[in-house]
Amino acid sequence: MLNLLKLSGKTRWIVLAIVLVLALAGMTALALRAPRAEALLMQPGPLLRTLQFSARVATLSRVEVGSTVTGRVEQVRVREGAQVKRGEVLILLETDELRAAQAQAVASERQADATLQAARATLTRAEQLVRQGFYSAAQLDEARRAVDVAVAQQGAARAAVTAAAARLEQARIDAPAEARVLARMVEPGQIVQPGKALMSLALDGPTQLLAQVDERFLDQLQVGQSATVVADAFAGQRFAAKVLSIAPVVDAQRGAIEVKFNLLQEAPAFLREDMTLSVEVQTARREQALALPLSVLRKAGADTASVWVAVDGLVQERQLRLGLRTLAAVEVLEGLRIGDVVLTGTTFKSGQRVTVLVVPWQPSGSPAARGADGAGSAGSALTNAMGR
Repeated sequence: MLNLLKLSGKTRWIVLAIVLVLALAGMTALALRAPRAEALLMQPGPLLRTLQFSARVATLSRVEVGSTVTGRVEQVRVREGAQVKRGEVLILLETDELRAAQAQAVASERQADATLQAARATLTRAEQLVRQGFYSAAQLDEARRAVDVAVAQQGAARAAVTAAAARLEQARIDAPAEARVLARMVEPGQIVQPGKALMSLALDGPTQLLAQVDERFLDQLQVGQSATVVADAFAGQRFAAKVLSIAPVVDAQRGAIEVKFNLLQEAPAFLREDMTLSVEVQTARREQALALPLSVLRKAGADTASVWVAVDGLVQERQLRLGLRTLAAVEVLEGLRIGDVVLTGTTFKSGQRVTVLVVPWQPSGSPAARGADGAGSAGSALTNAMGR
């Protein structure tokens, strides 16, 4: 180490001056060092806007079946959840009394047939006797009236037979069409009466999903848009759907509009009527968009904003024209080009020198941001819900 005490006075001052200059140079370098600033490198990529909300499974038609006659239940042939075919027996009622009534009606019909046959024979004999002068015209009229009465009695008897057969047939309650049994409200031995529902059926048909979407997002929805559906209990089994219809009126009490979806594939076996699902509808997509997070925008308006960019290490303000917006990102239509460096902070000054640190970023909803399987978690549809 240099011993300043052994140096001559002039040399000592020269050394001190050099040390002082070096110290000042170091302090100046520290003062002039540009602060580090995180930034995004503008690169084109997909930008996806979605609406996420809850929906429920709905059937095209739900019917309740019951008995049209009073009786005691003898058998219940199906259980809840069973798939039934058209004409399949669901419930059988006891038929002893109904069969007895049918037998009595048949006997009455036979008696009416015999009475009519006898009345017609009497009429034939009366007509012969009148021609021979043994019967008067009044007696002939009486024979004709007897035939007319017998014909009426025969008609009534036949109607009674038809009614008895119909009541006997009504003791067998069949499925009106292919359907699934949703609820069973009857057991063997129970007395049933007309008008009381005994089973609830969901008629087979295309499975539909029904959602109530906040009216604020009506402008984003269109018939035919694709959607991804997931049940929280079966998060790994996603399936595809599309918007089938949008109700022409808004529910004034809830401020929501009804949206129906149909499935693009066979309904998964785990789906149940009225099951709650999470639906994500793709409402807009840009395949090659320059996008920024909303958090970096300054002086943001409806379709304009500004950002800080770094050019040769100096901060500059850049005016932008914006396009498609999502919950977290926005498309840049004008003001930036591929390769531009946008600073993520907002507290810079124009002309300030910075050291840029580029950080990775992907728009929310793009394949890279959504994970390797191309979709977020099952709960994301509820976490970032835009609709209700």
